[in-house]
Amino acid sequence: MNAPAALRTPAEWESHAAMWLGFPSAADLWLEDLGPAQEEVAALARVLAGPGQERVRLLVCGEDARARAEALLGGVSGVEIVPGRFGDIWLRDTGPIFVHGPEGPRAAGFRFNGWGGKYELPGDDEVAEQIADHAGAPLDRHGFILEGGAVDHNGQGVILTTRQCLLNRNRNTGWTSDEAEAALAAALGARRVIWLQDGLLNDHTDGHVDNLARFVGQNAVLVPQGTGMQDPNFAIYEAAAEALEAQGVQVLRCPSPGRVTDEDDVIVPASFMNFIIANGAVIVPEYEGAPADHMAEALKPLFPDRRIVRLPSDHILTGGGSFHCITQQEIA
Repeated sequence: MNAPAALRTPAEWESHAAMWLGFPSAADLWLEDLGPAQEEVAALARVLAGPGQERVRLLVCGEDARARAEALLGGVSGVEIVPGRFGDIWLRDTGPIFVHGPEGPRAAGFRFNGWGGKYELPGDDEVAEQIADHAGAPLDRHGFILEGGAVDHNGQGVILTTRQCLLNRNRNTGWTSDEAEAALAAALGARRVIWLQDGLLNDHTDGHVDNLARFVGQNAVLVPQGTGMQDPNFAIYEAAAEALEAQGVQVLRCPSPGRVTDEDDVIVPASFMNFIIANGAVIVPEYEGAPADHMAEALKPLFPDRRIVRLPSDHILTGGGSFHCITQQEIA
């Protein structure tokens, strides 16, 4: 792969200048979960700005959302409320990916089509430009569809992704793995791509890797261990672990939340893997009936210089994702 020599996408554990965070703003999307989801995001913002040692840039849409954010977080040191325009809060996917270029940080922006045409909302295709502009980073627009949650980085040019998402014909029709690798090399400095197959069951993102497997070291990837055959993702976890081992990657295992369902008993893609690696903390989502205490214990030796914090994410999950999905780091 021919990646630009001076282009590098940092690993998430490298230093951040700020952490962008989406604030639930659309009452017609969130319905009765709007208020509780806003409270969960506000709790996350406080931890990011506190033990997380982040400058939080909270993106809000509309005057009602701005007023609610001010009521919950106004005066909290380290939290900047940024009015903007977006369809929903999934900044990992709609925002830019920050990269190191020859003259400093740059923002890589991509086409966004609502996760394969499922949820196309006004404003989501403008998020990358808004964030890059506020950050003062040059924006490089790329002509292919990519969501940030579909790729994970080790900081040395190795990218982790799934075929289910990146080669899905509802994104870049007809893409081959070679074409995808060339695009990732040009935009993000990829030198190697490690391909997994499928993501979590019922994940509307078509298998984002940030719910399945995450780099925790340059050649170490964390993968959940299923709770047994009753875990809806047991076989998916095992296939991911086997594929990584076949590529010479050190595989570390961690707990899975197991079977998590909504009020209609439909399996939802709940994952402890949707944690955030902040400057001073690692923040892990947990769910009703699936506390993340064992996950926190698994993360402690991997990030000994960071505080491990568990926070509820039940209401955010009703929107389809969790903490990693609603954040994007701005690199230092």
